[in-house]
Amino acid sequence: MPFLLTGLAVLLLSPASQAAPRTHRIVIDKMKFGPVPAGIRPGDRITWVNKDLFRHTATANDGSFDIDLRPGTSGSVTVKRGGTIAVTCRYHPGMRAMIKVAAR
Repeated sequence: MPFLLTGLAVLLLSPASQAAPRTHRIVIDKMKFGPVPAGIRPGDRITWVNKDLFRHTATANDGSFDIDLRPGTSGSVTVKRGGTIAVTCRYHPGMRAMIKVAAR
């Protein structure tokens, strides 16, 4: 019986039992970043969609990503760690967003 309980504990704590990574979407339109989804975790993917008439970037102030988006295009990044990531557009510094990534 102790072996069965140990095996069950290993199964419950294994990485396979963790939630699968999700993809979140942030739309850029009318010279601003759209709402940032809640519940972003390390390993999740963020897809940035530029629906604006102008070229924009989604540039993390901490240097963790820099996505250049021509009008009508999209780009993605996988979040590596928890914390808050400040994001700006290199072409339009008044465009800002804060992404909150849950700790593991």
